[in-house]
Amino acid sequence: MKREDVRNIAIIAHVDHGKTTLVDELLKQSGVFRSNQKIVERVMDSNALERERGITILSKNTAVSYNGIKINIIDTPGHADFGGEVERVLKMVNGVILVVDAFEGPMPQTKFVLKKALELSHPVIVCINKIDRPEARPTQVVDEVLELLLELDASDEQLDCPFVFASAKGGYAKLSLEEQSVDMTPLFDTIINYIPAPEGDPDRGTQVLISTIDYNEYVGRIGIGKVDNGTIRVNQDVFIVNAHNPDTSSRVKISKLYEFDGLKKVEVDQATVGSIVAISGIPDIHIGDTICSVDDPSPIPFQKISEPTIAMYFNVNDSPFAGTEGKYVTSRHLRERLYRELYTDVSLRVEDTDTTESFKVSGRGELHLSILIETMRREGYEFSVSKPEVIYKYDENGRRLEPMEHVIIDVPDEYAGMVIEKLGQRKGELTNMYTGGNGHTRLEFSIPSRGLIGYRSEFMTDTKGTGIINTIFDKYSPYKGDIQYRRSGSLIAYETGESVTYGLFNAQERGTLFIGPGVKVYAGMVVGQNPKADDIEVNVCKRKQLTNTRAAGADDALKLTPPKILSLEQALEFIETDELLEVTPTSLRIRKKILDSTQRMRERRNRQSS
Repeated sequence: MKREDVRNIAIIAHVDHGKTTLVDELLKQSGVFRSNQKIVERVMDSNALERERGITILSKNTAVSYNGIKINIIDTPGHADFGGEVERVLKMVNGVILVVDAFEGPMPQTKFVLKKALELSHPVIVCINKIDRPEARPTQVVDEVLELLLELDASDEQLDCPFVFASAKGGYAKLSLEEQSVDMTPLFDTIINYIPAPEGDPDRGTQVLISTIDYNEYVGRIGIGKVDNGTIRVNQDVFIVNAHNPDTSSRVKISKLYEFDGLKKVEVDQATVGSIVAISGIPDIHIGDTICSVDDPSPIPFQKISEPTIAMYFNVNDSPFAGTEGKYVTSRHLRERLYRELYTDVSLRVEDTDTTESFKVSGRGELHLSILIETMRREGYEFSVSKPEVIYKYDENGRRLEPMEHVIIDVPDEYAGMVIEKLGQRKGELTNMYTGGNGHTRLEFSIPSRGLIGYRSEFMTDTKGTGIINTIFDKYSPYKGDIQYRRSGSLIAYETGESVTYGLFNAQERGTLFIGPGVKVYAGMVVGQNPKADDIEVNVCKRKQLTNTRAAGADDALKLTPPKILSLEQALEFIETDELLEVTPTSLRIRKKILDSTQRMRERRNRQSS
């Protein structure tokens, strides 16, 4: 049976190509909001971090009505680090809208998300967005998308996909560049006409594949999935089974059932084939589980999520300031929070270590892990983290394999040479180079993932903020050799106390400071960067000796260079293997793993002698 009154689509794209703004416009024009209702931009980015960074981190469900047909829409992340979110939600839909920037064209993540959609044989509507940009080149971008479809072995039907030209910001779409349009009607019509209606057997036993987990502190875990077969009802007894873990199954009762309407969840008594539903009241529900009728407990196969490529250690904070700024500081708090993240993030891995004070956390990239760190920090957690390291594998001959990234960089022509030189030092191999004739060069590299650790902020400095860098995981390849990361050392606080102008003035001659006056420091804390490779101890708490002839007021004449305040990502990129980043709700402090200077020197001598 086909549900002709329903369409299920996902909106996929590279980061910042306008997916979330497009969903905003579809919601507005379908009448979800009142005409006089004031709404924020990117209404689907409900998470505070998403709004601040201008990126989508979690996939979101919404639904609109058009000509009596319900369109369930899933807004997905565009950043490579959240690719796990994209992979799993594609199982819920019957087609996708691929959004491509009319200037940038297909980018690395465009290729990644499109490949996943084509593997599931989904029909694709290509939406060339931002056609109102002054430098837009929609005709060339259409050719580039067709080349990408050919490269990804799209079927004849997928190659014959419709193209819609739009300005999500302007609120209009059209089927050709010449025609006039004032709203999104052409896109709505294309969805109804081209995306197939969901199919299933309403007379078979219930089958609902859980593709997303939402979490609410009042009701706990909420499983979201599409009804593939049968009907699901409130108070129905069902089995939970999993295709990848056939031995685990349990019998539960459906206590509450919801469907999506605009931005709200609406409680319903039952749902049938093609409906996307949210189910609460099952505490032990996981992504990939199938909810089945008791008579026919057969699971639906679920796509395995790509493996993590970067790992770091989350430790209980043991610095001299431990427990003074955070609300949750113990190993029990830290362990509970990290394992709770696994409920909703399928790309994350958390492992216990030999000690109860430390946990190994693996993810898809630096951004993936830094978002988790920032989220926990805002929730009141206090902990420390180690330098991110890549995850190696070994082949049958015992050779070490490492994750490789495909990197696309757009820079003004004058910075291309510097970028090639810097990435060459990090074992990057230039695979393609295009000069667009508009003063910009596009560079493509194959580079080990570890070669990119700590490079983004250096790249932004080198290109004076004008460069754009995009990366996507490529494959595992033989180890490319050692890379020298940081050619600078650290300025380390000599004693515990409060930084003062006199001490900082003397210390700034040695390098760049990360702190200003009046900051509490402890011995072993990193307070700045030494341009030379060695670590240097500085006494930022040192006060001037006061005598009758030298008054304290003379400090006013000392001029301090403004400190370089590091963001979370910059701090993670800066730390070395012998350092930790102390994270609290109010502070970020870099410190040496071994705080005592004598012990540090002894450890260094032992390493050199061995």
